[in-house]
Amino acid sequence: MTINNDTIVAISTPHGMGGIAVVRVSGEDALSIVAKRWKGAAISEIKSHTAHFGHLLDSNGELLDEVVLTLFRGPHSFTGEDVIEIACHGSIWIQQQVVNTLIDAGARSATGGEFTQRAFGNGRLDLSQAEAIADVIASSSRASHRVAMNQMRGAFSRRLTSLRAQLLQFVSLIELELDFSEEEVNFADRERLIALATDIKKVIYSLADSYNAGNAIKNGLPAAIVGHTNAGKSTLLNALLGDDRALVSDIKGTTRDVIEDTITLGGTLFRFIDTAGIRESGDVIENMGIERSFKKLDEAQLVLWVVDPGEGAEEIAAFSNQILPRCNGKKVLVVINKIDTVTTEAQVAVSSAIKAQIPADVDAKAIYVSARDGQNMETLEQTIIDLAALPSVADDEAVIVTNARHYEALVRAGEAICRSIEGLQSGISGDFVSQDIRECMHYLGEITGEISTDDILGEIFSHFCIGK
Repeated sequence: MTINNDTIVAISTPHGMGGIAVVRVSGEDALSIVAKRWKGAAISEIKSHTAHFGHLLDSNGELLDEVVLTLFRGPHSFTGEDVIEIACHGSIWIQQQVVNTLIDAGARSATGGEFTQRAFGNGRLDLSQAEAIADVIASSSRASHRVAMNQMRGAFSRRLTSLRAQLLQFVSLIELELDFSEEEVNFADRERLIALATDIKKVIYSLADSYNAGNAIKNGLPAAIVGHTNAGKSTLLNALLGDDRALVSDIKGTTRDVIEDTITLGGTLFRFIDTAGIRESGDVIENMGIERSFKKLDEAQLVLWVVDPGEGAEEIAAFSNQILPRCNGKKVLVVINKIDTVTTEAQVAVSSAIKAQIPADVDAKAIYVSARDGQNMETLEQTIIDLAALPSVADDEAVIVTNARHYEALVRAGEAICRSIEGLQSGISGDFVSQDIRECMHYLGEITGEISTDDILGEIFSHFCIGK
């Protein structure tokens, strides 16, 4: 990767007005450029990692703002270059004028993610760590923050480095035998190599298998709220969110499209999806909403089946036949709603009718609530948290894959290591086995950026915000 030697500048704090804002400058001429607009301690004599109060001047030499300047000398900075951060007052006009005066002094505007891209290019972090920075910034729950922090601090990178080191030893032994093929010398026991490759395969697939949980931690565990019309799905969504997010009406078929919103429960981000009531309808628009409901049901990991206790056994049986076949591998929570409107005997009757429809292979629980009055909602929330059962991320070395690019590379690496195992077991030529091992190393290297192209890097860093 070629690093542009231009000195770059950008506002690193969020757009808008606040108490202060931070403007970041990085590059080989950062010190001399800022010095042209700085009135205070001589920048050339300032020690690294120290902050200094002074004045910033505009292009005409007039006072622009009183600021605090912090200097980070390369290579011991975020980018590996000389970096200066200027904390100015948060006026939008002042922020832009600070950037403009530094551009006039010789800097240029940074592109999205260019500071982090320079950190990667200068070896301050690898590609997976760079991507984790964006995840830390975007984290919306304790779990997603912890996963991103673990990755940014190198837990994932260390795991991949260990795998590549084992694979390198593996391929070295195979290729050494190829050099002495005429002498028929065996440097590696095939059974030992198969065992080693099998262990590597387990680690790769364990990482890949964590993606579903990781994606739920990062983007919110998808929980579909399904049921007949007027069962109280929208009321339940509003009660969970603590806001009137969905329109509630006694008129059947009010919800004609899916409504999604997120909330953090017990440190886990959930993405609740209120779906259109599932019923037979002659309304074209409503039927489109019902089709979308089925699609969201298929995508969900948790299903909240909302039941009106006034529903009869035949209604419950017909509805269960529509949704339960789509719930294989999902957890189902039957929410018997409106308990404030019926007798205990009616609640027991509807519960018995539901139990009769739940197949043995469906992981389902039931709970009674009144979403309108808030009865038993705290228990419902705790049950939802327990059913999520996402992996713990308390361990600083815990590795959970949250990035689709990483997942795809792991799957391809897994396919390659499987081919190498099959080749060793069938006794094919070592050069073919070696090729598969090197392909496995290639895909693992793509994750950390040891194998990369400018197109890939451009795509990744283009999603970063300006100033990071």
